[in-house]
Amino acid sequence: MNEADIIKGCLKNDRASQKQLYELYYGKMLGICLRYSKTTTEAKDILHEGFLKVFTALKTFDLHTTFENWIKKIIVTTAVDHLRRNKHNYLIVSTVNAYEKPTPIEEVVNDDAAFANIDKEELLKAVQELTPAYRTVFNLFLIDGYTHKEIAEILDISEDTSKSNLSKAKFNLKKHLTHLIKAVNKK
Repeated sequence: MNEADIIKGCLKNDRASQKQLYELYYGKMLGICLRYSKTTTEAKDILHEGFLKVFTALKTFDLHTTFENWIKKIIVTTAVDHLRRNKHNYLIVSTVNAYEKPTPIEEVVNDDAAFANIDKEELLKAVQELTPAYRTVFNLFLIDGYTHKEIAEILDISEDTSKSNLSKAKFNLKKHLTHLIKAVNKK
């Protein structure tokens, strides 16, 4: 059965089609949820909530557009909504000049070759260790392609706060990964 047939089956509330759609996108969408959450359990909660929204909103999907992008947008929105509900005002972080001169550690980490051998699981773990505010802006901007203006609207923060949070997220991530590389190189 192809994707269009699965979607048509879901529109008819066919349980087998719903299961196929869930299984088809489970891995990719769980990956998105993991980037926004602190734990696998939290990510799965977000994923399940997101799929409920997908099945509810499926009648609004235009069959002439890309389904994966449509479902991804719902999952990202669900993840952000989940964080908003469960983290009281975590998104507002004091604004510091986002255009500060890079620190020495940032200059060292800017060498992409140094990070070529970082395991994907370690990278995900490092992203998950960022504060919710930093992690959310990092994901929305760098991975999901939102602009700072869009992020500011989604999260109800200023564009400068979004830029600042991204800058701090990059710094903290690079710092964590640099420590990881040094630890691996000592072995």
